[in-house]
Amino acid sequence: MYSLSTCWNSSRHQDGGDMLREIRDLGFEYAELSHGIRVSLVPGIIDAVAAGVIKISTLHNFCPLPMGVSHAAPNLFKFSASEKRERDLAWKHSIKTIETAERLGAQLIVLHSGAVDLSGFFGDPHYQDKLEALAAAGKQDSPKYIKLMAELEQRREARKEQPMELAIDMIRRLAEVAGEKNLLLGIENRESVEEIPFDHDMLFFLDQLPDNVRYWHDCGHAQIKHQMGFIDHRMHLESLSERLGGLHIHDVVLTPDGAHDHAPPGAGVIDYVALKPFVGPQHIKVIELNPGVAPEDVTKGYAHIRSVWGPE
Repeated sequence: MYSLSTCWNSSRHQDGGDMLREIRDLGFEYAELSHGIRVSLVPGIIDAVAAGVIKISTLHNFCPLPMGVSHAAPNLFKFSASEKRERDLAWKHSIKTIETAERLGAQLIVLHSGAVDLSGFFGDPHYQDKLEALAAAGKQDSPKYIKLMAELEQRREARKEQPMELAIDMIRRLAEVAGEKNLLLGIENRESVEEIPFDHDMLFFLDQLPDNVRYWHDCGHAQIKHQMGFIDHRMHLESLSERLGGLHIHDVVLTPDGAHDHAPPGAGVIDYVALKPFVGPQHIKVIELNPGVAPEDVTKGYAHIRSVWGPE
């Protein structure tokens, strides 16, 4: 199953049906409803799906957006938040996503799990920005980069226990509700260094959760982590392939000012051939592109990934 995420076009549509018809007209049988779906788009989406315009493969939490929020905000409420009020809001809007997924006949909901607070006495250390800038300059082997990585790892490990426990508890409870509706949940790997589960903790994290919780592999995020030296992209996917539910597919373009993701497949540096052994027809494959990608480049990227991974 191949699908196109509405993150590509939701911002330029006022009617959810028109948004889905644009995706269908590019040759897609399925769409993912991204975390940028405004409440005003929902009636048109429901009507279009009921009319058989397109099928919905997946939803990305939170979907629809909370009332009053008009931009993509998947980290608006964190499962790992220390404040109960924020966790309660995360629960409330995740349940709405589950209800919407059931109504639209989706198979899986993609989740962000939360984050660790990395700030210190002098404020935010900006590890992500510093490491990305050094990596863009080819200085991954420099003493400064190595020192920053060591400091980051020490701080993350020292602070992850409570956020991980809170996130696992939330996802266990959400999985119970989702399971009653025959829905899967997918835990997405993240590009930001503070977001959990950290790459080396993903398998442990999944082992604490029910069988209807799967690993969701974001190719662009993994490639950025690969460029930064956190993981080997191919080995990371291989290690989690038995728990794989699906993938976000987008490429990463390297420029002098850094790595830029959400480019069409085939436009960047990701070695899709190397990833092919771990991806099969049973996996949901969602192409997730920047809104600035031209329609002809969407179809070109779609053709490219199908030529490498196969038509299903």
